[in-house]
Amino acid sequence: MYDLVVIGGGPAGLAAAYEAYHNGIKKIVIIEREKELGGILNQCIHNGFGLHTFKEELTGPEYAQRFIDKIADTPIEVKLGTMVLEIKGKTVYALSPAEGYMQIEGTAIILAMGCRERTRGAIQVPGYRPSGIFTAGAAQRYINIEGYSVGKEVVILGSGDIGLIMARRMMLEGAKVKAVVELMPYSSGLNRNIVQCLEDYDIPLYLSHTITDIIGQKRLEKVIISKVDEHRKPIKGTEKVFECDTLLLSVGLIPENELSKNAGIAIDARTSGLIVSETMQTSQDGIFACGNVLHVHDLVDFVTEEAQNAGKSAASYIKGEHQKGEHVKVVNGKGITYTVPQSINLSSPAPIKLFMRVGQPYHQQKIAVKCKDKEIAAFKKKVLLPAEMQSIILTKKHLQSISGDVLIQLEEVEYHD
Repeated sequence: MYDLVVIGGGPAGLAAAYEAYHNGIKKIVIIEREKELGGILNQCIHNGFGLHTFKEELTGPEYAQRFIDKIADTPIEVKLGTMVLEIKGKTVYALSPAEGYMQIEGTAIILAMGCRERTRGAIQVPGYRPSGIFTAGAAQRYINIEGYSVGKEVVILGSGDIGLIMARRMMLEGAKVKAVVELMPYSSGLNRNIVQCLEDYDIPLYLSHTITDIIGQKRLEKVIISKVDEHRKPIKGTEKVFECDTLLLSVGLIPENELSKNAGIAIDARTSGLIVSETMQTSQDGIFACGNVLHVHDLVDFVTEEAQNAGKSAASYIKGEHQKGEHVKVVNGKGITYTVPQSINLSSPAPIKLFMRVGQPYHQQKIAVKCKDKEIAAFKKKVLLPAEMQSIILTKKHLQSISGDVLIQLEEVEYHD
């Protein structure tokens, strides 16, 4: 019997476990299906991590190692190479070559399983099915961990951050990246990655384009892209042909929640992630969640911040100190794609941080927080982009003004520098 069971040994699971330990919880176990801790960070060998958390620029493995070292200095137990099969109540059923079939019970559970990539099947790209087509993350693992080259002439579909970073990585490996193709009229990656990974390497970005055919029998030979209209439908006569032997797909990430769904935990249809309160507690009492299993983050530092909140809250729950009180829903209004958390306990200590994304680029807007048509708070934003997660903080004064569900929406506002 453990006080706390953490499922997932990536950045979210590590930070949550460590925070719970430093809040008085000693009997903790981390369950990780891979052979090492660190999660996706192990294959992210580029820098840019840790500026918020450690106030310095680190690579992915360096960032992960900081927390791995912290965990090593505690009595927190780690089960590597262990696959969780099912969660029933507070019992976790798992399997490993070393220990066989296990039933692991905890007073509380933290879900930190991360996310997975969308595949070709999810986006229904037409054409043949030759070798040479990879998700961007799979190609990243082959190159950075396994030490294999995946191709020489490359086209990338999707301008998410992994795709942009892999464009640069392929160029550094001696490959030629001929195009990055994006369905939307704007990039879905961070602006700094567009500059550092595409513009610095003269890699063309085709916005409002998609792949309309894949040609090749055994190995990919060429792809055909077409411009799309405002309904995202290909426009005939706009085709461009690129000869290539490799196609990388960077077409989105999905929170990894098969375990959660089977356990009956509520899922947010907008994020495909879990529904949580401001303490990161899910719809099931004593089960918390953090990181990309909730919503896909653009910075690991935000994952860490969220995980620390989950770890601290789980510790309070285990010690019987978890705050009880009236919960109000956070409702998404105009321009807001989603918000996390999806509910707020008005009795919780302030401040409360809310994360959100917008559905399209906006300029000169304010994020308005309203309750019963009364504006509780407003946060001016000069530019809002879908690729960049936004956050706002509700203070104690804000919370005292709330007496029902909270509406968050965008409103036009004059912006003065």
